[in-house]
Amino acid sequence: MDSSSLKIINAKIITPNGIFKNGSLLAGNGKITAIAEGNVDATAETVIDANGKYLSPGFIDIHLHGGGGHDFMDNTVEAYLEIAKLHASHGTTSFTPTTLSCEREALLKTLDLYEESAPLNTIGAQYLGMHIEGPYFALSQRGAQDPRFIREPDPGEYMEILRHSSIIKRWSAAPELKGAIEFGRILKERGILPSIAHTDAIFEEALEAFENGYTHITHFYSCMSGVSRRNAFRYAGVIEAGYLLDDMTVEIIADGAHLPPALLKLVYKIKGPDKIALITDAMRAAGMPPGESILGDLKNGLRVIVEDNVAKLPDRSSFAGSVATTIQLVKNMITLADVSVIDAVKMMTATPAKIMGADDKKGSIVVGKDADLVIFDDAINLHQTIIGGRVVHAV
Repeated sequence: MDSSSLKIINAKIITPNGIFKNGSLLAGNGKITAIAEGNVDATAETVIDANGKYLSPGFIDIHLHGGGGHDFMDNTVEAYLEIAKLHASHGTTSFTPTTLSCEREALLKTLDLYEESAPLNTIGAQYLGMHIEGPYFALSQRGAQDPRFIREPDPGEYMEILRHSSIIKRWSAAPELKGAIEFGRILKERGILPSIAHTDAIFEEALEAFENGYTHITHFYSCMSGVSRRNAFRYAGVIEAGYLLDDMTVEIIADGAHLPPALLKLVYKIKGPDKIALITDAMRAAGMPPGESILGDLKNGLRVIVEDNVAKLPDRSSFAGSVATTIQLVKNMITLADVSVIDAVKMMTATPAKIMGADDKKGSIVVGKDADLVIFDDAINLHQTIIGGRVVHAV
């Protein structure tokens, strides 16, 4: 299909100003050129009749490890391209490839393959920059991160990594570690988002981190401190910091397993859709049948088992990443947390775009922004994924 001319008619268009109940949209050269209640008075080479379905901004996943049997830590071009293609078929139009704690050489290779694969990624969800998750974590909150690679921030190491690649947009770390505050300052100076993750920090440490650039919390509730007791005194943790700091953004794995409905409702009630991003945190088993899988790279990764629509460590002591897709997250927030369609979509589009500094181009249906769009029905079943004005998936 020629991406220079696309028209979508008879759609319930989800815009920043509400829903156009019988709207139409025109796109050209990969951008949205017109939106209207009723018909846009223009012709187009390709016309899609939405037949009353929702037309939403494309879904943005800012924490994604893999899918379709591949992981970014496999360090192959094929892995990047297949993951992007798989998630596009579930409504994702852009995302941040995410690493795991690993050896420095493996991380540098992963960064190189991002750049090598990017120009070849023509039919998959588009890259928004790299998210490095680890290795600077609290060992006590490692979750499914491989303990062999967890360590404190090393300026010699992270400065080498930062010099090596310019595509890093986010780095998750535990702020209570020695040197983590300075690490956060350095990231912020370079326009990289420091994010709190896999941490045993108390509130005061989280507050100091927030004041030094750590304005986001990775997979809220998972692998982090809540209220704890030390020498008989109670201390608030990172979870409480996420609630008390109004400008702190959080991301949640709304797969129905990592957080039960009551917690989904609580996070939404306190933080609101402007401060919450929905993430899949999906690993290689996303889009695959249940059974055994591997978290991380095939050579050094951790063996996991997929059951109950979630990946677990073999002893079932911990979750090991999700197998969710973005369309499932939107549906879950509506059906499990009683969130409106508008707010569920916002947490999957506008809010993650803003967190990643991509809201000038993505995240909302506005004239001039990228024509990244999804069409889904009233039951939140995906029908089409459109990236840059091109249909890349249709049911």
